Amino acid sequence: MSPRRTVRVAEDPADREACFAVRKEVFVVEQGVAEDIEYDAYDAVAVHVLAVHEDGRPLGTGRLLYGEAAADRTGGDATVGALGRLAVLRAARGLGVGAALVRAIEEAARARGLTAVDLHAQTQALGFYERLGYTAYGPEFQDAGIPHRAMRRTLENTAAPTGSTL
Repeated sequence: MSPRRTVRVAEDPADREACFAVRKEVFVVEQGVAEDIEYDAYDAVAVHVLAVHEDGRPLGTGRLLYGEAAADRTGGDATVGALGRLAVLRAARGLGVGAALVRAIEEAARARGLTAVDLHAQTQALGFYERLGYTAYGPEFQDAGIPHRAMRRTLENTAAPTGSTL
C-alpha cells in the first residue's frame, strides 16, 4: 500500500513556509527562475494549498488568486480565479500530487463563488493540464524566460470534499 498524502489549504505560517520552500526548490533551484521574481506581493493575499506526506514532509504547492489580485490574469473577469505557482518536488512527481493540488485549488475557487480558473502553463506541462480539463487559448508567451500558454477550465457547481487524501 502506498503512503498516504493530504492536500490542505495552508493556513498557518509553517504551512506557508513549506509552500515557499517547495517553490524555491522547483522554480529557483531546478528551473533557474530568479528568486526576486518568484515571490511577489500576491503571496500575501493568495490562497495557498500544500500537499504533505503522512510524515509531514511537504510534497507540492500551488496558489489561487481571485478578485482584484487575479484581474490582470483573467481579463478583469471577477468570476474567474487564477491558479499559479503549482510546484511538485521531483521525488513526488508522477504520484498524482499535482492533480490533487489543482483539484484543491479548484475547490477553493468554487468556495469563493468563482465559475472558472485560468492559469499560465509552461508549455511542457500543457498535456498535464489538458488531462485535467483545461483548454489552451492565445499565443505562446515568455514568463521568467520559460515558454507558457494561457489555459482555462470552467468549474462545475459541485465541490469536492475538503482535506482530500491521495
